[in-house]
Amino acid sequence: MGQVPDADPAEALAFFVRRFEALETEVNLLSKRIESGTVSPEEARKAVNALSTSIAEANAVGDLDGLIVTLQGLAPQLAAAQEARKAQRAQQNEETRAAKEAMVEQAEKLAAGNDWRGGVNRFRALLDEWKALPRIDRATDDELWHRFSSARTTYTRRRKAQFASENERRDGARKAKEAIIARAREIAGSTDWSDTAAEFRQLMNQWKAAGGAAREIDDALWAEFRGLQDQFFEARSAAFSAEDDEFRENLTAKQSLLDEAEATIVPVTDVKTARDQFRDFLARYNEHGKVPRDAIRPLENRVRALEHAIKAAEDDEWRRTDPEARKRASDTVEMFTTQIEKLAKQADDAEARGDLKKAQKTRESIKTYTEWLNQATKALDEFSGNGA
Repeated sequence: MGQVPDADPAEALAFFVRRFEALETEVNLLSKRIESGTVSPEEARKAVNALSTSIAEANAVGDLDGLIVTLQGLAPQLAAAQEARKAQRAQQNEETRAAKEAMVEQAEKLAAGNDWRGGVNRFRALLDEWKALPRIDRATDDELWHRFSSARTTYTRRRKAQFASENERRDGARKAKEAIIARAREIAGSTDWSDTAAEFRQLMNQWKAAGGAAREIDDALWAEFRGLQDQFFEARSAAFSAEDDEFRENLTAKQSLLDEAEATIVPVTDVKTARDQFRDFLARYNEHGKVPRDAIRPLENRVRALEHAIKAAEDDEWRRTDPEARKRASDTVEMFTTQIEKLAKQADDAEARGDLKKAQKTRESIKTYTEWLNQATKALDEFSGNGA
């Protein structure tokens, strides 16, 4: 066994027994760790081999062969644990592979899409998730990583190209809007209200068609353009307000003149007097300028009604004094009278012959001609009354 200097035999023997007990303790602890699964099969196998060597070479007093047998008895348990560990690793590898394939599919879908804001954050999250997963077999892991990395590169390149295009478009919008503002400055002080208002509407359409610049720049440009618009339209409103005051005064004057003319001219009893009064009315009426837009048509309608009344009286007077019209009316009365006398004689002759049907039909014709004669006589009377 060895020697223990300066010790009696009992102490020396106890020393070598304690060595055995230490080895026995190690064997028992390893057995419990293997049984509880707190040590991996690989580590347990290494520990068994190391202890076996230590026991075989130990200078100790005790059942060393029993310890070797105990260690050898752990072999089936270690084999079972090894198989379970293999199965666990296989399952873990399959789960990891499935998770990485799912991440690759998400990455490739993001790379083909246009989610330029959320896609960046999602790629970061996927990369963190990828790093947290264990590696699987080298070939599969490398192939999946290549797909994931390619998808991320494709997305990044497309995103940069999109942002470059957007920046170019926004810069174009900025330049277009600056040109619009430059023109707005030139016309903001104009007093050509109609044409300038139309041009401002055109500028607004151009502004909408130009698209958006960068947010802060676009807001500042809009504030400037809006201010120039307000400057023009506020000046126009003030001018229109002053005009409205003048127009309302003109309206009141014109309405008063119309009230007076309608009271003195209509109904028309003397055409010449009415025409002179209307001429005088128009002269005074036109001395007053513009009126509010919504009052133009009602005023024109009233003036036109006065003119129509005078024109109708003139036409009526002409009809009454026209010699040719008088003669036509007289000839019509004479024609109807002669025809009635002729029909009356025909009716009398038919009755004398006993042809009552013919006589009745003829007298019905006399009634019709008599109505026409009355109308013609009334028209002739109008000429006669005017002559009287």
